[in-house]
Amino acid sequence: MKILIQNGRVMDPATGRDETADVAIAAGRIIAIGNVAPDFHPNRTIDASGCVVAPGLVDLAVRLREPGQEHAGMLESEMAAAVAGGVTSLVCPPDTEPVLDEPGLVDMLKFRAEKLHLARVFPLGALTRGLKGEVLTEMAELTESGCIGFGQAEVPIVNAQVLQRALQYAATFGYTVWLRPQDFWLGKGVAASGPLATRLGLAGVPAAAETIALHTLFELMRAVHGKSASAPGARVHLCRISSAAGLALVRQAKAEGLPVSCDVSVHNLHLTDVDIGFYDSRLRLQPPVRQQRDRDALRAGLADGTIDALVSDHNPVDSDAKTLPFAEAEPGATAVELLLGLSLKWAQQDGLSLMKALSVLTSGPQAVLGASLGTLQASVGRLAVGGVADLCVFDAAAAWRVQAEGLRSQGKHTPFEGHELPAVVRATLVGGQLAYQAAGQEHAAAA
Repeated sequence: MKILIQNGRVMDPATGRDETADVAIAAGRIIAIGNVAPDFHPNRTIDASGCVVAPGLVDLAVRLREPGQEHAGMLESEMAAAVAGGVTSLVCPPDTEPVLDEPGLVDMLKFRAEKLHLARVFPLGALTRGLKGEVLTEMAELTESGCIGFGQAEVPIVNAQVLQRALQYAATFGYTVWLRPQDFWLGKGVAASGPLATRLGLAGVPAAAETIALHTLFELMRAVHGKSASAPGARVHLCRISSAAGLALVRQAKAEGLPVSCDVSVHNLHLTDVDIGFYDSRLRLQPPVRQQRDRDALRAGLADGTIDALVSDHNPVDSDAKTLPFAEAEPGATAVELLLGLSLKWAQQDGLSLMKALSVLTSGPQAVLGASLGTLQASVGRLAVGGVADLCVFDAAAAWRVQAEGLRSQGKHTPFEGHELPAVVRATLVGGQLAYQAAGQEHAAAA
């Protein structure tokens, strides 16, 4: 299939490219950006006039709910939702049922995902067997099966000695450890500690749940880093920073030179605990949304680069588990289809450029993944002649209203329902194949 995308505004944060140009695609790769050869005869032409042609988005936190939780979502529904939102590469946590702690389970997941010809799936392997925080998994075998790193999802490691051994092992072999910093005991609440949680009678999660975990982690990283002057130490990615105090510790660790990166979810970037209102279970999230000062600090940290990536934290939940009293409702929300719009909305509200809004969805997360992408490192999250053709074509000037029935995800619950968001995705290409096309665009895209 040869595809020509014409008259679009080609934007690539990785290189700073921002120009009106045609993009030619053949054999799954980009063969020209501008200066398309006159003898190039496409099978399909996409008119991108008035639209942005950007690298496919990279989302570092998407639960596909398969295997084991198909009642809440399946590979087909959640990956269809991803490409509808312009996401062409996604990282899925290991907390499936069963847990991704065996190579065979990872092989099965990747095989099922590849057969769908939708987004690229990069699984995280479990750091400990069964996510129990006791025995380390066979990381080498899981890496061979396709895991790009190792994490605990929402399950903290209580035993600091186990965490230290995990960091030592990861440092030896160059693996990245993905952790959401949260103290096991302090993190048992359902809403952010503060006046609102007290007034509603909800068990609180203090910011100290995050900072205590970060202090412990950074001390262990310093100890591992200090054992060998030549070794870079264990590389750690912090998932979904939620507090101003936690962000300050991350900024300090980065300034110190510790090999650490972090992300923030769209929920913590836009919402505060006040949005819980009268026990709205759509706001039952992990980590919980905090006070306005925390939200403002996170927005500033994403703008100045302390936070490396914006993630959807897509976690579809079925109605039976969500339409319960707030404290009993299952945490999570569907968000992968909203990621682009919420990034652009943040940029518009804070006076930032479209290029900045795209960078936290493309080049930023690509840098987090780094060498774990293997041969895709030079292609994912960027537009490169000769690289794989993962692209998102969207109309930045158009707007749409979030409605549950219009979402492709099997999970229909989102705290952003009814919100108007910018950016309508017109087409998504993965490996040079049209993975998604907006309704009404078929005729325009035909050769």
